[in-house]
Amino acid sequence: METFEVAVVGMGALGSAAAYHLARRGARVVAFEQYELGHVRGASHDTSRIVRTSYGAPEYVRLAQSAYRDWADLEQESGERLLTITGGVIFLPTDGPYSASDFTSALTECDVPHELLTPAEVHARWPQFHIPENVETVYTPDSGIAHASRTVATLQLRARALGADIRDRTTVEALEPDGDGVIVRTANGAVRANKVIVAADAWTNTLLEPLGAAIPLDIMQEQVTYFRPEDPEPLASDRLPVWIWEDDECFYGFPTFGEPTVKAARDVSENRMTPAERTFVPSRELADELGAFVHGLLPAAGPELRTVTCQYALTPDRRFVLGPLSEHPDIIVALSAGHGFKFTPAFGRILSELALDGETPDDISAFAAPALTR
Repeated sequence: METFEVAVVGMGALGSAAAYHLARRGARVVAFEQYELGHVRGASHDTSRIVRTSYGAPEYVRLAQSAYRDWADLEQESGERLLTITGGVIFLPTDGPYSASDFTSALTECDVPHELLTPAEVHARWPQFHIPENVETVYTPDSGIAHASRTVATLQLRARALGADIRDRTTVEALEPDGDGVIVRTANGAVRANKVIVAADAWTNTLLEPLGAAIPLDIMQEQVTYFRPEDPEPLASDRLPVWIWEDDECFYGFPTFGEPTVKAARDVSENRMTPAERTFVPSRELADELGAFVHGLLPAAGPELRTVTCQYALTPDRRFVLGPLSEHPDIIVALSAGHGFKFTPAFGRILSELALDGETPDDISAFAAPALTR
């Protein structure tokens, strides 16, 4: 049986980042992906994701700061430009469930530059936005855009160049920890690894359930819409920040990036379906809801051009899971709960440290894997 130091299951953003960091450290690593590399069945495809430090909890802000350092390191090592910094705004209605003070307190505690803006100040700086008077706005100049599919491809190419054995179209059928590591049984045979990193997102419990370690996941099909403005110039990335509307229903969006369109979406649409049930057909109702919201906030966005789908696998309270199973410590689980792409290179580094060193200098105590179910 082939033996490896680490096996990675799932080659989306998190798994690809883990494989890259493991290979960079010289580890003997094998990585499995059940579909073709770059597929559209998960959560790591399409062009853009928001990167930001602006969270309302210090543990996320600190991890985001760490991720920015890892993004810079990845760009330098790969020679690729993966981030575009635009600045970013969080819109928080004063009668909503989220408080601007949580954001400003967390950012202040972590020494992140930011501003708290009134609607008049927002309009003076970005007249493209139309926001009501009861909205507070937190601005962070370090926010921006990560090129999603390009990032994943870069991580995979660099991992392979550094020695990772990447096997796509290879389904992992079972994990069998035996005290001396883990046997990884795949459709193409078995391998043994000292440690296994499970970064399989919505498919995670297929492997964890037989171990009594299933993690509660709320899985749904999400969708994003691209709008075609009549005049894209005022909505360009050097004139408009990325934005997030934090309320009972949350929305987010981008300036033009890579093409003369603006992208926007509702966050957590509750369009529940399992990977096997997923239709890939966008909901007309959700698209109409989004269009009405976007045209109220950003009137120049223009008509809908296209809508594409992705997938969320949400953990309880949307907290990350980063760490080993308590009763099977040779199996390390990584779940990003639908808001983790901005942390991709940091997650990969942390997972590699957990696998090779048994610890990481980052404080991930809030993201431990839950106890087993039996």
